[in-house]
Amino acid sequence: MPLESEIKPLPPATHQPVSEAFQGYCEAVFERRRNSEEEFDEEAYREAMELALARLRALEEEGRA
Repeated sequence: MPLESEIKPLPPATHQPVSEAFQGYCEAVFERRRNSEEEFDEEAYREAMELALARLRALEEEGRA
């Protein structure tokens, strides 16, 4: 296993902000659940997603995500 000092970060152009990755995941789950037979509270899901995204974006601005 390489030491941390030996691991090189990806170039900045290939980094996707955590909030964008999370939003993409949420949208995929949203589509799957909307197209399934299971009950789905769309409003509650969107509200929870927006709260989590707001927190992730705040952490990104602080350089912690």
